[in-house]
Amino acid sequence: MADDYLVRIGKLIRDARQHRGWTQTQLAEALGTSQSAVNRIERGNQNISLEMIARIGEALDSEIVSLGYAGPMHLRVVGGRRLSGSIDVKTSKNACVALLCATLLNRGRTVLRRVARIEEVYRLLEVLGSIGVRTRWINGGVDLEIVPPAELDMGAMDAAAARRTRSIIMFLGPLLHRMDNFTLPYAGGCDLGTRTIEPHMIALRRFGLDIAATEGLYHAQVDRKVTPGRPIVLTERGDTVTENALLAAARHDGTTVIRNASSNYMVQDLCFFLEALGVRVEGIGTTTLTVHGVPTIDVDVDYSPSEDPVEAMSLLAAAVVTESELTVRRVPIEFLEIELAVLEEMGLDHDRTPEYFADNGRTRLVDLTVRPSKLEAPIDKIHPMPFPGLNIDNVPFFAAIAASAQGKTLIHDWVYDNRAIYLTDLNRLGGRLQLLDPHRVLVEGPTRWRAAEMMCPPALRPAVVVLLAMMAAEGTSVLRNVYVINRGYEDLAERLNSVGAQIETFRDI
Repeated sequence: MADDYLVRIGKLIRDARQHRGWTQTQLAEALGTSQSAVNRIERGNQNISLEMIARIGEALDSEIVSLGYAGPMHLRVVGGRRLSGSIDVKTSKNACVALLCATLLNRGRTVLRRVARIEEVYRLLEVLGSIGVRTRWINGGVDLEIVPPAELDMGAMDAAAARRTRSIIMFLGPLLHRMDNFTLPYAGGCDLGTRTIEPHMIALRRFGLDIAATEGLYHAQVDRKVTPGRPIVLTERGDTVTENALLAAARHDGTTVIRNASSNYMVQDLCFFLEALGVRVEGIGTTTLTVHGVPTIDVDVDYSPSEDPVEAMSLLAAAVVTESELTVRRVPIEFLEIELAVLEEMGLDHDRTPEYFADNGRTRLVDLTVRPSKLEAPIDKIHPMPFPGLNIDNVPFFAAIAASAQGKTLIHDWVYDNRAIYLTDLNRLGGRLQLLDPHRVLVEGPTRWRAAEMMCPPALRPAVVVLLAMMAAEGTSVLRNVYVINRGYEDLAERLNSVGAQIETFRDI
């Protein structure tokens, strides 16, 4: 029994290392041990303490086991079941984390309605709480109240929580107005390859922010004499880059013009929230934003973020892959129109209700009903573009959809260094995906999905794509260590079960 336990532990460690893209030597160096010791651990031939397992998990950013509370969560999926009924889209994960960062602009009380209860939000709440911000769930745990202190205690920041979320980078914009010097841990999050903060710095230097990066920390200094005298041109039309520039401009006492700005859903929600704080923003939904900042913000504000178009795409893909009839309610249609146009060309049978407004009064929603369809591979390749193009985060779902279609589909995920590589995990479930290079995958369908046991990819959207394929595969599959899914989805397994899936959560360590 003990030997079997060690073999299972070793297999989890090996899979986590391989998904990280590390060799045994690289892991050994991170642990301060030898390659041969790592080899013995992975083969189950060496006794290993809980402390060492926790150290390995930290090095690989994989929750192999956690000291002090239950171990990692896994999913057991009984596939081949049809979905039916209706399911609501939750509020936007990316909007919620941006709004949490934006509350640092406000000295008053903020209430955010129907906040996504996901790990990414929890990490930010841990960080905010550690520096003195009071947060609490209200109205039966549905809404979130945020009350800042008079002074933030940056020295007490929970660095471990900060390093587990890439959203921490959006503290830069609001903090530069509150203090002249501060430090932040390096941003973490999904393993999507090299992602520089230089585009953020190009924008924020115009507000006097200078950063030196040493020993895992960003050391920030602010020169109050520097202000943006001319329009800020972003070197990449990134969502978080635009949000950081907006957060910096919101409390700049003057007018800031931001060009080549993202007009994506989370940026629009942030603009709507800034308007609730008393900041006038012109050009919302375009690539040029004009921000009329105010030097002090001290208001009590109540705001409802809109629904998540990427979660909506996840649920639509679940219906397509499982050949189900499913109604997805509260879909932010403006941010899915290109995806639906592509799916219509592939032969998707669906209809939609008339549009109605989200609780923020601005975002347009519809209810979509998807039916089983005979799909054909698209003539053109699937590739993302900044909004209003096909959403970058929706590209992975087309891998599972293309695998369900007749013919070959080329997917070009040009934005991230290695996310396309994770899509080839579908081959372990019967898919036929050929990696042409780190950015391009050729998908051949239709696919006869088969059950398998595997480690969850370390990137959020590919992880969900694997789960959807397991739902379509006859038999029982196991997806191990699903922390990354919990970072971006609230109660996804339970909600899919409510429309006919059979997914069980369990822990084995």
